[in-house]
Amino acid sequence: MTEADAYRIVWTIVVGSLGATACALLGCFLILKRLSMLGDAISHGVLPGIALAVLVSGQVGGVAMIIGAMLFGVLTVVLTEWLSTAGNVSEDASLGVVFTSLFAAGVVIIAVFLPRAHIDTDCVLYGNFTNVPLDTFTWSDSATGIWSEIPRAAPPMLASLALTVGFIALFWKELKLAAFDAALASAMGFSAALLHYLFVALVAACSVTTFEAMGSILVLAMLVVPPATAHLLTDRLWAMLVWAAGLAVSSATFGYALASQWVFNTNVAGMIATVAGTQFALAVVLAPRHGILVRFLRQWRLALRIAGEEILGSLYRHEEAGRVGAAVSLHEHRLSPWIVALAFARLRRRGWIERLNGGWRLTAAGKHEALSVVRSHRLWETFLGKEFELPIDHLHAPAARMEHFIGPQMQEELAAQLQEPHLDPHGKQIPSP
Repeated sequence: MTEADAYRIVWTIVVGSLGATACALLGCFLILKRLSMLGDAISHGVLPGIALAVLVSGQVGGVAMIIGAMLFGVLTVVLTEWLSTAGNVSEDASLGVVFTSLFAAGVVIIAVFLPRAHIDTDCVLYGNFTNVPLDTFTWSDSATGIWSEIPRAAPPMLASLALTVGFIALFWKELKLAAFDAALASAMGFSAALLHYLFVALVAACSVTTFEAMGSILVLAMLVVPPATAHLLTDRLWAMLVWAAGLAVSSATFGYALASQWVFNTNVAGMIATVAGTQFALAVVLAPRHGILVRFLRQWRLALRIAGEEILGSLYRHEEAGRVGAAVSLHEHRLSPWIVALAFARLRRRGWIERLNGGWRLTAAGKHEALSVVRSHRLWETFLGKEFELPIDHLHAPAARMEHFIGPQMQEELAAQLQEPHLDPHGKQIPSP
């Protein structure tokens, strides 16, 4: 690998990481506000602003284009809210109407008034990553005499990221409060509407700044996918921001590596978006709290515990009636046969049950565990019968469900409220704690 190749690789990854991180940080608040598609609407709705800025200033790029984009980004939101309230149109429908109309207006302005403007469809969709290291300017340090070639896309990306981080740091409390409860923010004296429009303007500015290098597909992907992935990985806002930034940088890094000529030799922006989507898919399955696998294991453990407690409770009632060593059937509880089999094996391994005369009986340790289950059941039956005056034949079913979720503390609170009853509504003894 030559020095020129290394320069090209490093700067492409740096520029992609800067833009992706800025979009991902803003996207976190879009996700929390349930406005993830607002980024899509803004990125399309700013086109008339860009076209008018180019028409007035006579150049593509610069401050005028960013200001035009910000104004039309805010206009997109204002028109959407106006249509939703005054026009009695659903929010998603009004959003679709506004951004498609503005986008079409932008196309008309460009076609009529800027016919010679150079608009590359591929560049609009996929960005211009390959030319990022080629379009440079010379930066020199007068003190050290060191000079270097910096891509022209880097300073706007860095400014966009710095503005985003500064905005979040400056309005951290207000953004956090407005993201979770805008009404409370307004009640506490914050102007939630003003903050919302400032935020929308920042999203528009960030979209325009990163649009040329990253393309519309990647800008939209970074506004949604890394924040959505981070939301699956944590429930804390600051951690969500850190995760989103890290995922955005890793998407840019691995996406560029996979898109290189040595691997898939494909479009960089498309591969970065693909890596981000892969990260999201992995989080959906493997996230520590909200992942499919963790939820399955949690439900499996719960089903196994419930089956075990049902077995202990059934054996206790059999032995209470003098049927020691009886067989246990849990068909009426609608538990899976393999869950029941695993529960029997688990109880036997823990030494809570043992074989007797072709059936099962409780050991001393098992009886101690069974006492807690039966006590919860009979206390809850007593509570339902006393407080809700349910018929006696309607008490068992709800108590059979609740007995698995009543711990020792709730048992004692129920017993105290019921004035330490000794018998349940069926006349059976309630075991001591």
